[in-house]
Amino acid sequence: METAKIVAENLLKIKAVFLRPDEPFIWASGIKSPIYCDNRLILTAPEARDIVENAIAETVKREYPEAEALFGTSTAGIAHAAIAGHILGMPMGYVRGSSKDHGRNNKIEGKLEKGTKVVVVEDLISTGGSCIDVVDALREAGAEVLGIVSIYTYGMQKGLDRLKEANVKNVSLTDFDTVVEVAAQTGYIKDSDKERLIAFRNNPSDESWIKG
Repeated sequence: METAKIVAENLLKIKAVFLRPDEPFIWASGIKSPIYCDNRLILTAPEARDIVENAIAETVKREYPEAEALFGTSTAGIAHAAIAGHILGMPMGYVRGSSKDHGRNNKIEGKLEKGTKVVVVEDLISTGGSCIDVVDALREAGAEVLGIVSIYTYGMQKGLDRLKEANVKNVSLTDFDTVVEVAAQTGYIKDSDKERLIAFRNNPSDESWIKG
C-alpha cells in the first residue's frame, strides 16, 4: 500500500494525473470525466521515473518470479517496459496496435520464442480493451502470458470484468481510489469531492456526480 501512495503522490506532483471535478474533461468516447491521466509525463520527470520504473521491476519480481521477458503496449508502455527490463536484466519487446504494412508485417516487435513466460507492461487501464488485445496477440504467438503490470488503473467494473473474462491477472502500482485519497489529504481537492469522484468510478456513464 505504501508504494501505491508514493506513486500516486508523484503522479499528482508532476501533473501526470489531473483532477478537475468542477470542470470535467471529455474523453474520446464522449464520457465526461473528473480525471485525466497522462503517464508519458513520467518519462520527463527523472525522480518520479526512478520511483515508477523500480516499482515496476519490484512488482515483476514479486508477482511474476518466473517472468522471462517484458512486452510493452504500444505506445505508452514501450519505454516503461524498456527501462524496467534494463533494471531486471531482462529482454523486452512491444506489441503494435496493428501489424506493419511493410517488411515482415510484424505486430510483435522483438524476439519471442514459443513458450516464453511474458509480463505485459501497460501505463494505465480503464476498460481493459487495449491491454487484452496485446495479451491475445502474445498468446497467439505462443507466449505464456503471466499477467500485466500497469502503472495506474481506474478500477472500473467493465475493466475488471474484461480482465477476469480473459483470464488475465493485473497488478497496478496505484489506482483511482489511492489517487483520490492522496489528493484529498494534500488539499488538491476538497474532502467533499471524494464521494463524487468515486461515484464517477463506479458508473462513468452516469453524470449525476457532476452536480455533486
